[in-house]
Amino acid sequence: MVKIGVFGAGRGEMAANFARETKEAELVAICDKNERLTEKFSHDPSITIYTDFDKFIEHDMDAVVLANFADEHAPYAIRCLKKGLHVLSEVLPVATLKEAVELVEAVEESGKIYSYAENYCYMPATMEMRRLYKSGKLGELEYAEGEYLHNCLPIWAEITGGDPDHWRNRMSANYYCTHSIGPIIHATGLRPETVMGFELPYSPKKAIMGARSGAAGIEMVTLSNGAVLRSTHGNLCKNSIWFSVYGTKGRIESARENTGGGDMFTVFCDLDTNEVSCDGKVQKYTPTDPLGEKAKGLGHNNSDYYPLHHFIEAIKGDEKAETIDVYEALDMALPGIIGYRSVLEGAPLPIPDMRDKAARDAIRNDDKRVGRDLPSYSKNEIIVDDSVYVRLKKILKNQEKKQ
Repeated sequence: MVKIGVFGAGRGEMAANFARETKEAELVAICDKNERLTEKFSHDPSITIYTDFDKFIEHDMDAVVLANFADEHAPYAIRCLKKGLHVLSEVLPVATLKEAVELVEAVEESGKIYSYAENYCYMPATMEMRRLYKSGKLGELEYAEGEYLHNCLPIWAEITGGDPDHWRNRMSANYYCTHSIGPIIHATGLRPETVMGFELPYSPKKAIMGARSGAAGIEMVTLSNGAVLRSTHGNLCKNSIWFSVYGTKGRIESARENTGGGDMFTVFCDLDTNEVSCDGKVQKYTPTDPLGEKAKGLGHNNSDYYPLHHFIEAIKGDEKAETIDVYEALDMALPGIIGYRSVLEGAPLPIPDMRDKAARDAIRNDDKRVGRDLPSYSKNEIIVDDSVYVRLKKILKNQEKKQ
């Protein structure tokens, strides 16, 4: 059985649930400096708990699931790969263009499996989009939209700890983009070539949270066949997970979250016989797949099961396992990183193809990082009073007392 370790006990709990519920892998080690998060695993003698990554990486295991802070995945992924370990990386794969080059070359040199755990690609609706597109029933992509809007105000104290330097408080509005971009890239196999970024204004909600970016990011991405993808993601007042794909032979879209239509478990599909017949009729249905029963209850509309399942199968030698490799992961992530630079420059920018060494060489030393070299908000520097973070820490402490 494949032995896995988890770095990051918060989000990493999904890997623990996967191992316990499916028995497809054995969880042998967990690493997190926050002992409050690792305490829930202390009763299991088969799991070794670490607070030091240097010691954790020496544990006898085959693979590591990275579930640490979203802007710190690449350095740890590279260390694991150089150690001879397979890597499943949670979002996001990199924080800078230099990291993108280093990650790709570490994967190529190691020969190990690197897979990106973009679980929004594996929800019932987005998997159906991929199935229909790959079958040819949608025709060629012309336009697509993806939304991931999450009002995090009620949980901000819990997920940031009231830390002014937490990545969520420093990141640009465009950074956390792969939930909205990823499913379209994965469904179609098309590569992003250029991006024009937009940033929504700083909001009262952001001020209360202590975050220093615009309220949301938008990327208008031109894909390799000329189609255009609109990606919207951020912290607006209402939640929305929603995707829509227009092909030359029809359209498929998911039910919008919180509208009573079935959310990501339901699709509305309107397919024509051919590109000019215009004879389609809208059908509403719940897609199914062969792994659906195993996936039930593992989180995020059952989607947490699939990245881990396919990762384990790939390690075991299944060349058809539906993993998201390092190149596809960066196709999903770079539109956000470069999209924010587009915001700053006020013009569309090219997205490098990380499969191409010449393209990598051009950005090899580009280590510009938001919050250090680039501002978190494009229009002006946001100054947050310390009292905001003091209040959030008090909220978190009160929540912990009630547990």
